[in-house]
Amino acid sequence: MPYIFLAIVIVALIFGPQLWARYTFNHYSKSREDIPGTGGELARHLLDRFGLEEVQVESTERGDHYDPQSRCVRLSPENFGNKSLTAIAVAAHETGHAIQHHGGERLLALRTRLVVFAQYAQQLGAGFMVAIPVITAITRIPHTGLLMFGLGIISMGTATIVHLVTLPVEWDASFGKALPILRAGNYISEEDEPAIRRILRAAALTYFAASLASLLNLWRWLALLRRR
Repeated sequence: MPYIFLAIVIVALIFGPQLWARYTFNHYSKSREDIPGTGGELARHLLDRFGLEEVQVESTERGDHYDPQSRCVRLSPENFGNKSLTAIAVAAHETGHAIQHHGGERLLALRTRLVVFAQYAQQLGAGFMVAIPVITAITRIPHTGLLMFGLGIISMGTATIVHLVTLPVEWDASFGKALPILRAGNYISEEDEPAIRRILRAAALTYFAASLASLLNLWRWLALLRRR
């Protein structure tokens, strides 16, 4: 019984934030006629307002994000072309990252480098895990497999660390940049501000949810190797 309860708690911790964020985005995604512009239009307006005319705004199927390398705010089709609270909040959040980049904020620069490193490290870690039985069989040295196992765990664990490190960057984009801009520019009403806060909180915690998901991926590899 305790194991079942523990399993339920772990599953809730891993999938809960992701499901909550998805629910929040969907809940406020209904188009409203009283909102004057789409998410894409708001992003373009805010970028121009803050002197970031060189930053592009595009629609993408790869999810909402700011690309510092190509200097582009990319929004999902529903947020790019929709007049909803979710579209407005997400557009302001991603624009907040562009403002961070323009201001040379160190945490964003650190996050950008860490994300690239984590992607390669996670792929390398998965390669180590897959190669353990083969390398151990070839060398016939158990310590070789143990070493590769350790390297694989460390490499794959970097993704979790990176997502947790980037949480302050996401939080600042939501509540240090987006919310003050939306409030000061009268882009949102007082009645809508609580909903905007919820959406911005969900946007900021997306990376936290991803870090928990990467922990699940790591646990799957551990479970797979224990069976061998």
